[in-house]
Amino acid sequence: MNLSSLIRILLPLLMICNSHYIASFVYATTPNGLLPNGNFEEGPKPSNIKKTVIIGKYSLPKWEINGLVEYISGGPQPGGFYFNVPRDVHAIRLGNEASISQELELNKDSFYSITFSTTRTCAQDEVIRVAASGSSVDLPVQTLYNSDGGDTYAWAFKATSEIVKITLKNPGVEEDPSCGPLLDAVAIKEIFLPRYTQGNLVKNGDFETGPYVFEKYSGGVLLPPHPHDLVSPLPGWIIESLKPVKYIDSKHNFVPSGSFAIELVGGRESAIAQIIYTKPNKSYLLTFKVGDAKNGCHGSMVVEAFAAKKTVKVHFNSQGKGGFIMGSLKFQAESDRTRLTFWSAFYHTRVNDFSFMCGPVLDDVKVVSI
Repeated sequence: MNLSSLIRILLPLLMICNSHYIASFVYATTPNGLLPNGNFEEGPKPSNIKKTVIIGKYSLPKWEINGLVEYISGGPQPGGFYFNVPRDVHAIRLGNEASISQELELNKDSFYSITFSTTRTCAQDEVIRVAASGSSVDLPVQTLYNSDGGDTYAWAFKATSEIVKITLKNPGVEEDPSCGPLLDAVAIKEIFLPRYTQGNLVKNGDFETGPYVFEKYSGGVLLPPHPHDLVSPLPGWIIESLKPVKYIDSKHNFVPSGSFAIELVGGRESAIAQIIYTKPNKSYLLTFKVGDAKNGCHGSMVVEAFAAKKTVKVHFNSQGKGGFIMGSLKFQAESDRTRLTFWSAFYHTRVNDFSFMCGPVLDDVKVVSI
């Protein structure tokens, strides 16, 4: 057999093997949890990295990269920087207009939430753009809510096809091209729309349905404002303010009831609301729990609740050690829809860490007719 005949035989086989490799690399059925290599601990080959810059579109295992993407190890960096990587050892830094993406096999028409850890690395305004299924959002990461740089955010979308491309991008252009946000971990969770529980007009009032929470990290998940988003990582609720609220779990924080609750970390700049169905002129009773997360957040906390034309202020004196009190409000509905709104009256920080933003915990929201 001559060389040309051998090539004609082997070339189709090589193409089949190569296409199978690409398909297995690109498409993965992902359960709730980290995306394939979602913590970036599987790094590029030494031949595919120059200092910290990744060379090659597919050199970061399980990911496709575009633009200046750096592979970072936590600790001191050249130029006097210090990057804290709270989850494991490695992270990704996105340069000007750089992105990473991954295609996943998901359930069409189902709802998903992307949870990712990110922080800024320079003093400029930095933004992360998250995109999937034709939807996207730009999340500012200039404000640090955790002093160790371990802020975690969540964003939700509806899968419009069985193969969905998840993209995280730095859409900004900084004067210093080495600036750009860090990505530390990326996870996904399928979100199921909540149903009403018997006797309660509030959906997901116990906050048990929400985004993926990293098991080994106690910082909670920030839920950015999304008054116009069709899908929420906290189903049933609207985060309609300037600042996010935080989704916390009972494994790492004090939660008044169940496994999850909401911490109002931005004072009056972080508010949460829900529109419920009511009957005009009928009376209702709103009840809820207010406490602290046992995370060192201290001071006189006040949660204000609004329903129809009624309002109530619930005071809780926090020592940062956990605990809660009950709040209640009677109101008369004026229409067939009534908006419930909660916010924190004051700003709070930890006793020994003024850069750690925190606030009162809200849980177990119920509305019953009376």
